[in-house]
Amino acid sequence: MTQQDLAGTGAIITGSSRGIGAATAELIGARGAGVVINYRQKAPRAKKVVAGIEAAGGRAVAVGADLTEADGAQALVDAAMENFGSLDLLVLNASGGMEAGRGEDYALTLNRDAQVQMARTAIEVMPKGSQIVFVTSHQAHFIKQTATMDAYEPVARSKRAGEDALLELIPELDAKGITLTVVSGDMIEGTITATLLERAEPGAIATRREAAGRLYSVEEFAAEIAALVGRTDLEQGHTELVGGAEDFLAANG
Repeated sequence: MTQQDLAGTGAIITGSSRGIGAATAELIGARGAGVVINYRQKAPRAKKVVAGIEAAGGRAVAVGADLTEADGAQALVDAAMENFGSLDLLVLNASGGMEAGRGEDYALTLNRDAQVQMARTAIEVMPKGSQIVFVTSHQAHFIKQTATMDAYEPVARSKRAGEDALLELIPELDAKGITLTVVSGDMIEGTITATLLERAEPGAIATRREAAGRLYSVEEFAAEIAALVGRTDLEQGHTELVGGAEDFLAANG
């Protein structure tokens, strides 16, 4: 039986109809949190995640919301409050920018502006002791010092801009007693980003795997994210570098 340390809490995990977000939601749900599963288009996929959490004895609800639209963030916050009575955890997992046909500003709109809007909307109702977790990649976190694959660079720069913008919210978060945690992972095997990168630059994932020694699976990275949730010993703005950051750190002294 998983420890129910999150019983009675409400959580939002953005971009959680598949991949890392879905796997994280399952782990958080197993610990007793009520979880808002967020999707943009994939309703059947999101409902399957909800069904899995409920089958394991947890509580979850699927909410369709585009975070780049003004009312998207509010819809998720409202769902957490209405279904679970509180919002104590926000995992900012949704990201993108490599999709075709979304416009050249889409990466920055989603990876920076929408993240800040989601955080600002959430902290209006989050109680003291709550936590916001921002999920990023080493390629984005270290982009100011270390170049990345051409196809990924706009996404990496926009995600780093999102991280910086969230760190700028720390005075507001401190005033409310809310903690921000950044978790950075390498390229993750089997994610949509990895698939799109491989399509844009064949061999890119194998090259990265060789440099890192190994790449985490979706489930392994989700476990690392979930392990940071609920920890009270983390400093404000703590960055957790998950697996394979050695070459980035070495390159950056």
